[in-house]
Amino acid sequence: MRLGSGTFAAGCVVIEVLGVTLFLRGFFPAPVRSSSGTEQHAELPAPEPLAGATSNWTNRPPPLFSKVVIMLIDGLRDDFVFGAKGVKFMPYTTYLVEKGASHSFVAEAKPPTVTMPRIKALMTGSLPGFIDVVRNLNSPALLEDNVITQAWASGRRIIFYGDEMWVKLFPRHFVEYDGTTSFFVSDYTEVDDNVTRHLDTVLKRGDWDMLILHYLGLDHIGHVSGPHSPLIGRKLGEMDSILRRIHTSLLSQERERPLPSLLVLCGDHGMAERGGHGASSVEEVNTALLLISSAFERKPGDVRQPQHVQQTDVAATLSVGLGLPIPRHSVGRLLLPVLAGRAMRQQLRLLHLNAVQLGRLLRENVPSYQREPGFEQFQMSERLHANWVRLYLEDSHSEVLLSLGHKVRRQYSDALRTLSLSLSTQGAHYDVYSMVVGAVMVLEVLVLLLLSVPQALGAAAELDVPLSSPVFCLLFYLTLLLLWAVHVIVCTSAESSCYFCSLAWPAVAAVLALVSALLCAVLSALTRTLVGGELLRRNPARSGSRRSELGLLLLLGTLGHAASLGSSSFVEEEHQTWYFLINTLCLALGHDICRHCFPGDSGDGAGGVTGAAPTQPDKSARHDVLDLDQRHKGPSSLDMPHGREKWMVLASPWLVLSCCRLLRSLNHTGVQWAHRPDLGHWLASSDHKAELSVLVALCLLAIFALAHQRCSPVSRVAMALGLLGVYCYRAATGHLLLLPWQRDSKGISKGIVEARFVYVFVLGLLFTGSKDLLKSRVIPADHTRQPAGLWDLHGGLVLLVALLLRPHNLPVLLCSLLVQAVMTRFVWRPLRHNAAEVTAMHYWFGQAFFYFQGNSNNIATVDISAGFVGLNTYVEVPAMFLTAFATYAGPMLWASHLVNFLSSDSRSGPALRHACFCYALLCSLPASAYILLVTALRYHLFIWSVFSPKLLYEGVHLLLTAAVCLSFTASDQSHAKS
Repeated sequence: MRLGSGTFAAGCVVIEVLGVTLFLRGFFPAPVRSSSGTEQHAELPAPEPLAGATSNWTNRPPPLFSKVVIMLIDGLRDDFVFGAKGVKFMPYTTYLVEKGASHSFVAEAKPPTVTMPRIKALMTGSLPGFIDVVRNLNSPALLEDNVITQAWASGRRIIFYGDEMWVKLFPRHFVEYDGTTSFFVSDYTEVDDNVTRHLDTVLKRGDWDMLILHYLGLDHIGHVSGPHSPLIGRKLGEMDSILRRIHTSLLSQERERPLPSLLVLCGDHGMAERGGHGASSVEEVNTALLLISSAFERKPGDVRQPQHVQQTDVAATLSVGLGLPIPRHSVGRLLLPVLAGRAMRQQLRLLHLNAVQLGRLLRENVPSYQREPGFEQFQMSERLHANWVRLYLEDSHSEVLLSLGHKVRRQYSDALRTLSLSLSTQGAHYDVYSMVVGAVMVLEVLVLLLLSVPQALGAAAELDVPLSSPVFCLLFYLTLLLLWAVHVIVCTSAESSCYFCSLAWPAVAAVLALVSALLCAVLSALTRTLVGGELLRRNPARSGSRRSELGLLLLLGTLGHAASLGSSSFVEEEHQTWYFLINTLCLALGHDICRHCFPGDSGDGAGGVTGAAPTQPDKSARHDVLDLDQRHKGPSSLDMPHGREKWMVLASPWLVLSCCRLLRSLNHTGVQWAHRPDLGHWLASSDHKAELSVLVALCLLAIFALAHQRCSPVSRVAMALGLLGVYCYRAATGHLLLLPWQRDSKGISKGIVEARFVYVFVLGLLFTGSKDLLKSRVIPADHTRQPAGLWDLHGGLVLLVALLLRPHNLPVLLCSLLVQAVMTRFVWRPLRHNAAEVTAMHYWFGQAFFYFQGNSNNIATVDISAGFVGLNTYVEVPAMFLTAFATYAGPMLWASHLVNFLSSDSRSGPALRHACFCYALLCSLPASAYILLVTALRYHLFIWSVFSPKLLYEGVHLLLTAAVCLSFTASDQSHAKS
């Protein structure tokens, strides 16, 4: 079967997406929750250690508090409470921290620092998997043993107001609740007012035991405006007043209760310097934790500095405070300050129960648990505790008893710390079989693409796929039978659950058949390559020095980037790799241009400009870059521009280089320099709103000048009105001044009407472009409709990006369009680069502009506020699409420009197929290499904080690559028909 190289590449990328999906499902396995998760309810608590005595304590200790109120403020990082902002905006909380009856902590949240995994960590005490980043969008019910389930099973009445994610995690546990969506980040007022409106009523009632309040406004402000926005201070002041109301109400009612109440102020995660969260920076993982109760009265002069603890310690502390069993899978330890003032026997009893629970968890997860230092310390603590119990029963008032008690408590504390650390650092349980099957599919696709390069990049841009050969069929069936046998053996002998084994047999058969077919195709292509090797040696391809040097640079740069992904530092600072490659490319192009404009006496085959009178270039040769028959020849003197345009060609690489250097100063990203102030921070501050307004207005005008040139007249009007709507939208949301000479914005709103006004023109441009493309397929004689339709589509994408990007990032969009225009007119056309080189350069620039936007390989840099532009409520599919498109705006715009550039000539059929194949290969190479590296480094120290987020980015990028390749194929078919 003969296929065009573009169609073949698109099919390969689709298969690779399936392989990556299966690999990710094995690498991020969904946690398996056994039905025995609540067995601990029926178990009696471990008895008090005994050493020859006749009696011991076998009952569970009574609760320490009568009522518990949890006030969770989303995004409450530690310096918002314990730093300068806390002193300035939260005076009552600061008083409690410094002089009140409280204990303050800095709780460290493990990555991923997104809301749903952090709620699970707070309530279960366990470490959620990284896949919870994805499941954060649609949380299933939590089946793992947790504090809420324990409290509900013991008859506690629980009331909840706030983030509806709690209702999804605990659907049957609240006697009263009112959930609000956490994903509509443009709202930071009503989302908190809907929680506070219930406060006065519920605090006056006494028919509840546990009250949970989850406030989202602070986190939403961070996503939209960042942690240094003036709105942060106002929100902190609002939270401080609410905390005061709750605390005052609890104190006034304590006289009627035998036990004191506990008020917990905490955050689920912190907030990065750009306002996001999800990664492992200090600002994201350090959260404030404040325990307030009259039981924690302090003496005058008692200074209590915030202690550093783990967020997982909260579950064990809450369970003990409510007199409940500690959750079965908790790796946290009891916070000792909570026990201060209690009888020594009660303190040791509670510490022993915590140590028994951690010791049991260690035995279940570590085969060699007896050699673990924490387990040895636990055994020593038990022996000392038993001696203390014996001495207590004999004489409960001796000084030796008190001294031994303090020693036992210190021993338990050390054992708990070591056990918790050992359990927290245990390696993840991977679904290795699913990972292997997915990795094999990805590698087979990559090898097949590499072996198909000679045919796919040939003049015909077609290749033979041996799907009907008898030898192929025999080999296929033998391979399929062998894989079935391996599958049966693995699934019947696997000790743990496996996703691939749990699939229905038709799905398994389809995957195994696909793997077998790919293997046979690889072997066939390898045989064809080896057999045809002699012919290739006898008839080597001719290549000019210009092409070979630039091609070698592009090849080595791409391979070097793929190899660099094996280092955690290079992954964290990947933007530096692309900045270096882009700078090197510009310098190489500058050298190339100089060599062709000033050939000298070197005898170079490349033509240049002579001293003859300038001759205007032939306009019909404008698209010779697409003429594949000429791709090995350097430009002649007639091809190179003359006069003023010659100097523009000479200046073009340096102009591109200057744009890239400017964009590097706009957004500092990565890890090493992300904390340093940059131009984007300066522009986004409220003090420079007038400057930002002027800059945005100028950028929108320049964007219109660059983007409308190839569009139809109607599309130009739509583009102009749409860009005007973009400015009005940002002015309505308070980011810009409606008029630059205004002092401040008035009437700030969500900008719903303005954003939807822009969406109308975006859809209009996309509809116009799609209509012209369909007409070009129906009317083959009309050659002009397809390029016009493609440029209208491109204009629609540009307008959508302008709407979704933050205002200070509009220079990124402007520079992207400017570089595209400069490279098209003064580099690619005069130098007649072939389709493969043009595709590689588009890919490089797309990757660089991904990081120019301020993105990184941390999840925290994903701007989820873009997903709610023009929405007045959370709608999952549009929000996910808009967020993904805004994140990958750079690569998508450069891919769109590549399709338009290569489709702008009637001879572009082979070029489009070549470009599609090269783009698929360029995207498959780093994805495949990274999957191999991640598999080898799956027990690396930074596997979850560094490598796993990058793996998710690669998966999404490969999915977008499949869409790009399909658009290449559609454009090629439309072009062939016309």
